[in-house]
Amino acid sequence: MSYLYLIIPIVIIFMIGIKIVRPTQRGLIERLGKYHHYANPGFHWIIPFIDRIFVVNVTEQMVNADPQEIITNDNLNASVDAQVYFRVKANEESVKGSIYNVNNFQWQIVNLARTTLRNIIGTLTLKSANSERGKINSELYKTLHNETQSWGIEIVRTELKEIDPPRDVQETMNKVVKAENEKIAAIDSATAAETVADGIKRAKIKEAEGYKQSKILHAEGEAEAIKLVNEAADKYFTGNAQLLRKLEALETSLENNAKIVVPTGSDLVNIIGEMAGVIPLLKKKKED
Repeated sequence: MSYLYLIIPIVIIFMIGIKIVRPTQRGLIERLGKYHHYANPGFHWIIPFIDRIFVVNVTEQMVNADPQEIITNDNLNASVDAQVYFRVKANEESVKGSIYNVNNFQWQIVNLARTTLRNIIGTLTLKSANSERGKINSELYKTLHNETQSWGIEIVRTELKEIDPPRDVQETMNKVVKAENEKIAAIDSATAAETVADGIKRAKIKEAEGYKQSKILHAEGEAEAIKLVNEAADKYFTGNAQLLRKLEALETSLENNAKIVVPTGSDLVNIIGEMAGVIPLLKKKKED
């Protein structure tokens, strides 16, 4: 029975000293207030009341920088909220830094993020702060990354959730945006109408040019035809027409019994000879 009283306390002390470190955790074991050794995932046993273990989560975590009122460079209040994603590096020096170099690193990250946002947004107007969210995120990330190097913490990313102005300012901004959108729409509509008008104008010009060209071609065709007719007339009818006029004058003279002297070798001698049987017949018909 005396052994039983001895074994039971030993078993209880052993059970109290059992510590299990999960794969998502790393641990620091202190003995009598001094750092003793590093605890990787798995089974660990510490001396109760003498050793103490501090377990740190090494997975990615998120802290929310609670919304705060910030005065922008144009003296407007804006409610700003952001989130910071970070993780403790899974090595001995980083885990020691997160425990020994900073008091409650999560709380410190939140306050550092809030202070940094006030410094950044305080130099911007409300409009530029809303349009330059990427720049604000970048500067916030850079500041947190540099300031937490000694804490054994890696800043994964920062997200600016919202920059909300007061209600009356928001309504005014909405009206301005609406007016700008209506202006852009009006300009686009005018540009489209101008494009259509230009198209119609070009079509009319093309049509007029086509009509003009057809008239020119038609006139040129008629001129060419007249030219060919004139050439044919000059070639085949000019001499005969003159001779015909002479014959008409001769016929008129003969009808009036006038005497006409015809030079020897003239074309009229031959023509009169050929028409000798024609004129009397014509005359006879007139007498009948």
